Amino acid sequence: MKKQVEKNAYNFKKYCDIDRWNSYWHQIKEVLDLKPNSVLEIGIGDKVLGGYLKNNTGINYQSLDIAEDLQPDILGNVENLPFLRPSFDIVCAFEILEHLPFNKFNTTLKELHRVTNKYVIISLPRWGRYFSIELRLPGLKKIKWHYKANLFPIKHEFNGQHYWEIGKKKYPLKLIKKAIKQAGFGIVKDYVVFESPYHHFFILVKQ
Repeated sequence: MKKQVEKNAYNFKKYCDIDRWNSYWHQIKEVLDLKPNSVLEIGIGDKVLGGYLKNNTGINYQSLDIAEDLQPDILGNVENLPFLRPSFDIVCAFEILEHLPFNKFNTTLKELHRVTNKYVIISLPRWGRYFSIELRLPGLKKIKWHYKANLFPIKHEFNGQHYWEIGKKKYPLKLIKKAIKQAGFGIVKDYVVFESPYHHFFILVKQ
């Protein structure tokens, strides 16, 4: 796996739109809900998750990336993680695995399985037409409804970063879930983020 993104790509105005910030909220929430003692984040981007966990919790957080200029705690590759045994309560890889050809997806998942004590949290890009309704009325709980349709899927073209995306031709959601289960995980839950529908989250438990 080679570095695909330069450090300046994480510039706030270019990278951090409001949809991505909503996705960060879900990253933090899902980690905290599992009450881990230790977390490894693979692919640190602009370091939002790590910054929050290190500054606001007692969780032992470590980061791993192939990009030396991002100054991760550990310089390494998701295809060959430098740990001899399960070493973290949670391993996270948010918008990372699509940067590898799909024929490496299953083996990479097995590598995440190998180094986690229990949980893995990933998010992946999901293509499709998105329909949503949000209703706010005084004195009532906010009502949300959304639906992601993969009607008439298109062929994915490599754009220099993503080799594949859920919902495009050859990559239906059921194929992704099958690979996850074959790698030895149970799916605790999975969902498309209401406010950031391009991101599909999977909370996985080691079996």
